[in-house]
Amino acid sequence: MKYLRVNDYDMAYIEVGKGRPLVCVHGTSNDFRCWSPVLGQLSGKHRVIPVSLRHFFPEQWDGSGGKFTIAQHVADVIAFIEALQSGPVDLWGHSRGGHIAFRVAQQRPELLRKLILAEPAGELDASFAEAEGLDLSSDRLRVPVAAEKIAGGDIDGGLKSFVESINGQGTWSLIPQSVKQELRDNACTLLGQINDQRRPYTRAEAQAISVPTLFILGEKTQGSLPVVLRALAAAVRGSKTAIIANAPHHMIRQEPVGTSNAVLEFLAE
Repeated sequence: MKYLRVNDYDMAYIEVGKGRPLVCVHGTSNDFRCWSPVLGQLSGKHRVIPVSLRHFFPEQWDGSGGKFTIAQHVADVIAFIEALQSGPVDLWGHSRGGHIAFRVAQQRPELLRKLILAEPAGELDASFAEAEGLDLSSDRLRVPVAAEKIAGGDIDGGLKSFVESINGQGTWSLIPQSVKQELRDNACTLLGQINDQRRPYTRAEAQAISVPTLFILGEKTQGSLPVVLRALAAAVRGSKTAIIANAPHHMIRQEPVGTSNAVLEFLAE
């Protein structure tokens, strides 16, 4: 594990392989460990650099205090890429990390060579026709419900609620203990996420993305995530979409070979 000092914070990361840098940004309740299943395949051709965002593992954060916002995390990723001093990088974000990667591409496209968005989290604003009638009630309750349990001391109960709201009832019991421990290590970040000030995507923002972009969708993902992805993919000029067979939202862990193949093919173009 290594650290880079960015914006008065020691940002933890790991690094494997050689070649063009591929910076990877994790989603909610994860950290750099979530990329482990794809490191072997990707590091054969790339310098793969998974980061842990501010307040995530290895930091042991109690959920109190500020600087847990989308804007702060975007600023941290921008500063991290600049600190690498390696020229334009490839950037891959998953879920919440996909939202952050989208904002990095929006604000600092010159820092990026290619952009990969694996089911980027967030909402569509009224400029997208798909936003009309899209039921986000369960999505908006997902974090507050889980956070309430966690704040009350029921860590596993809160995480179970969060996981099953995305992947379906009973899926918590199927998660390996090592992955459950990763989620426990980051449980308190759900307290911060309640007020992370995430803005919805606008069509104009998506149309302005100039970095070559690949969207990754799990074939079995349900709910609003596929709707958001398809709307963004239709608006980002020249973008491509890879659908990972048999994959749910956490395709990096559950279908690592298919996911890696899609990424490697895109990066080689």
